[in-house]
Amino acid sequence: MPKVTFHHGGNTRTVDVQPGGNVMRAAVQHGVAGIVGECGGQAMCATCHVYVREPYQDLLPPIGEDEEEMLECTAAPRDEARSRLGCQLRLGDGLEEVAVDVPESQL
Repeated sequence: MPKVTFHHGGNTRTVDVQPGGNVMRAAVQHGVAGIVGECGGQAMCATCHVYVREPYQDLLPPIGEDEEEMLECTAAPRDEARSRLGCQLRLGDGLEEVAVDVPESQL
């Protein structure tokens, strides 16, 4: 089963994700602090902004137009190499695990 490891405020938590599930939904379902997911996963709010850790960055799909636009609106500073929206990171099909840092603020 795919897994996501969240790093936030000095805490680390790893959760299982159903194949095809995304980082944002996994965080919300498991009560991970720091992920809001206000728009429900539509890439319209940037409240699921995460910083993807190495070596997972090279395993991710390219950033789409909607995600690119929302990443310009994040509360925490964007990191060109690491910033992604958790709602756009689906697990399974080549991405069986990922580790992310959750920013201090989403709003």
